[in-house]
Amino acid sequence: MKRSGPLLRIGVSVALLAVVGWWLDLRAVAARVAAMDLGWVAAALGLSVAQVALLAWRWRYTATQLGVGLPFGTAWREYYLSIFLNQVLPGGVLGDASRAWRQARVLTPPTDNGGPAARAVIFERLSAQAVMTTVAVVSLLTLPAQVAGPGSVLAGTIAFVALIAAGVFAWVRRQGSRESLADQVIRELITAHFTPSIFLVQFLTAVAAVASYLLTFLCAARAVGVETDVAVLLPLVAPVLMTMLLPVTVAGWGLREGAAAMLWSAVGLTAADGVVVSVAYGVLVLLSSLPGGLMLLRSPMRTVRRTSAEGGS
Repeated sequence: MKRSGPLLRIGVSVALLAVVGWWLDLRAVAARVAAMDLGWVAAALGLSVAQVALLAWRWRYTATQLGVGLPFGTAWREYYLSIFLNQVLPGGVLGDASRAWRQARVLTPPTDNGGPAARAVIFERLSAQAVMTTVAVVSLLTLPAQVAGPGSVLAGTIAFVALIAAGVFAWVRRQGSRESLADQVIRELITAHFTPSIFLVQFLTAVAAVASYLLTFLCAARAVGVETDVAVLLPLVAPVLMTMLLPVTVAGWGLREGAAAMLWSAVGLTAADGVVVSVAYGVLVLLSSLPGGLMLLRSPMRTVRRTSAEGGS
């Protein structure tokens, strides 16, 4: 079953893209993406450089709170590599898993369930996704009434948040197969996020990271000539991007485009515009991840140091 997982995810992406292509004029979509405005493409790629630097800094900051010394240069290179792997491997999470595994191999014995080095990766990702989930919920609640009645929208968003919470709870339970380890994971989570000054840093940088994703999507829209007003376009972005978290495709391909087509149609916009913007966004993210491919030619992650919480600055 595990061996067939990657092929299944590739198949899901291909099947969903085929359905979208059957629904719309695929050649017209491809032509619009191929003719992207290079100015907006450059803006998106420039934004991605700042985005990766911010994400690498957040990871380093989170690791430092757990007593793990991580040089910024190493974090920057490893984050580029993880983004690239997330883009080209089925599931969309294997890059993050690789990043956690590589740190854990350097800093912890295999019996430590990855230890704080691996949990720093997980905590950093969870905090950003918590902000993205909040934005997606607020966006859904602000969509026009024709998408769904208020009751069904609220029920759907509650169910979605509950699903995310259940996933986090299941992970903590798995980490905490022993009571002492469960206590340790909770302590580390509080240490890395929930002391007042640290929470402010984590929250603001998570908001900035999510804003960079939304801005990249807006750049993609402008690059393919979609001039929809930002106030109309912005509430559609986070729900579409959230579909990429489901590890059933390759980097969200197919699922993201299908969601965009349905949402754009539901609010009275052209489904083809939603698909074109979504495809353009996928292309821009893939292009921006290419520096990570160069990391595959480099030696494995440099040894990083385990420090005391007092000395890990």
